[in-house]
Amino acid sequence: MPVLTLPERERPTRPVRAAALVFQDPRSVELLRRLERLGPSDATVLVTGETGTGKELVARHLHDRSRRAGRPFVAVNCAALSEGLVDSELFGHERGAFTGALGAREGWFAAAQGGTLFLDEIGDLPPSVQVRLLRVLQQREIVPVGSRQPIPIDVRLIAATHVDLAAAVAAGAFREDLFYRLKVATVRVAPLRERPGDIPPLADHFLGVYGERLGLAAAAISAAALAHLSSYRWPGNVRELENAIHHALLVSEQGRIEPGDLCLSDVGDSEPLPTPAPSSSAPPVWAALEQALHAALQARLPHLHLRVEETLFATAFRHSRENQLETARVLGISRNVVRTRLARHGLLATPDRTSSTPDDGP
Repeated sequence: MPVLTLPERERPTRPVRAAALVFQDPRSVELLRRLERLGPSDATVLVTGETGTGKELVARHLHDRSRRAGRPFVAVNCAALSEGLVDSELFGHERGAFTGALGAREGWFAAAQGGTLFLDEIGDLPPSVQVRLLRVLQQREIVPVGSRQPIPIDVRLIAATHVDLAAAVAAGAFREDLFYRLKVATVRVAPLRERPGDIPPLADHFLGVYGERLGLAAAAISAAALAHLSSYRWPGNVRELENAIHHALLVSEQGRIEPGDLCLSDVGDSEPLPTPAPSSSAPPVWAALEQALHAALQARLPHLHLRVEETLFATAFRHSRENQLETARVLGISRNVVRTRLARHGLLATPDRTSSTPDDGP
């Protein structure tokens, strides 16, 4: 069974789920083949997949298979960067460039010189930074904030996102030219529910790691509990599976996990994995939606596009209990787009500052 593992020296500071990724399911085996082909190149790679699927580990594997393997691998979560300091964080700044800049500081691009820079959640970058990033990729040089002197860089960029960047481009929230610059090569990491063959070995991996940490030398999982794991939909992907095994070991009798020890969310709990519909026919929900749209078109309803968009976002917002992050997740777009559309249609309780930003597409 192929397993990706990080070097021993990196494991103490990395989450357990980022220490190994199994490739036993046929989908994962095909993914591994693609990574082996892309790894040796210097091509920019866009990694897509739901939150918790292991996109960073995929990026690390690409780095380890490249000529840059002995150079830095720098991972940056774009969603965690302060909007006011994102330029400085990525490109560095000179002393006195802004209030509080008491000295010069290199950015993440400079820190990754000669190696690989992994930009996670790249769909959350503000439009102004998207422009600068595009120039960096085109010119292969950076200009720190407060400086006019460009600095050549030799960095391979790997970007990742859980949102549909093509949809973000259509919504005006992401630059089209940057999108095509990023997707020189693409890698999709399938959600755990689409690769059920990986569930047993992943469960076994987490069982071993947490069993050792908790001093449970005989940690095991019953066949009934494993069947329960295999039938669950895993909306939180590998991250949720890791937490489920950890919790189960904490409450189990002498380290043997039974179905009652598993604390899984109600969403999809005990629901069998769906059987994929034949490629020649659309699922019933899409057929019903298409019929509804045909009826609306025949009725020649005014402002149909805006009304359909408003209905979609209003329904998703209510479904997500008015949580913007969850709304973004279920729609597969960035939270910037969600905020913009909710504000546009008057669906926010209070005016949102992003309603007048460049995120507001056509």
